[in-house]
Amino acid sequence: MGDARIVSAMNRRSVLLLCLFAIGCVPPAQAVSRPAITGLSHVTLYADDLAKSQHFYAGLLGWEQVPTGDAQSGVRFYANHAQYIELLQGKGQTDRMNSIGFSTTNAEQLRSFLGAHGVAVPAKVSVDRNGDTFFDVQDPEGNVVEFRQTGPNPPKGGKAVQERLSTHIIHAGFVAHDRAKLDSFYKDLLGFHLYWEGGSGPGRTDWVMMQVPNGTDWLEYMLYLPSDASRAELGSANHFAPGVESVTALEKRLRARGWAPTPQEKPPLLGVDGKWQLDLFDPDGTRAEFMEFVPVKEACCSRYTGRQPEPYPAW
Repeated sequence: MGDARIVSAMNRRSVLLLCLFAIGCVPPAQAVSRPAITGLSHVTLYADDLAKSQHFYAGLLGWEQVPTGDAQSGVRFYANHAQYIELLQGKGQTDRMNSIGFSTTNAEQLRSFLGAHGVAVPAKVSVDRNGDTFFDVQDPEGNVVEFRQTGPNPPKGGKAVQERLSTHIIHAGFVAHDRAKLDSFYKDLLGFHLYWEGGSGPGRTDWVMMQVPNGTDWLEYMLYLPSDASRAELGSANHFAPGVESVTALEKRLRARGWAPTPQEKPPLLGVDGKWQLDLFDPDGTRAEFMEFVPVKEACCSRYTGRQPEPYPAW
């Protein structure tokens, strides 16, 4: 028996050494814990006319453009030091959303965690010009999801806080078809939890809000669209939501900047979730759902199960 135990221990040691020196070897799942996922990082969209988009995001919304100058593919518009909308040069795509990003405290650890749980991950994290580390994966419905750790050189804000219509992007949503599959990734694996769910009529569940495990931002499953949805329908469903303290004050600021609602942009409305909102649409039809941080009445359909968001310092 003693010899058998020695051989077994040697075998385990050999396997461990092989794993340590093998390229792309991922530690066992039980050895890797999930780091914190603290909020929404960014949304990447396609834009057919970057100059028009620049006017919308930098001019109307007042967000910080990085880099400055004429907008080029990859330009970012920051609501605060860590949240932004990124634009890629479009080619007439029907679906304008490229990806959604979330912030984590340790990108490499999260990459290892997901890999250990069977998710296809890159061989290593990438590093951008700000020193951010990040990597992309696909969720069960093929949506590209990025996880990003803020680096040592975040962009410096130059605009005054009062120029920004919002300093916190509180959620983003995308078209969803199979809630159970998405929950297996976001809820069971990543620790997101149900924040609120509801629908446009009795017995319907059209919107499912899944809050990040270590913050107040959330991801919204948009469950009501058919598989052959139009570009306009996709642009409304695949959206992002800047938070504001008052939609009434927001509308006044918009009009002072020369904004007039298009036929697509309706007056402020009180959502079934109990929060006032005002929808804007960027030049490519992507909806910016400005939403108050705090509900003004009890939500329909279900109760909130998480903390309400708050404004972020702009920089």
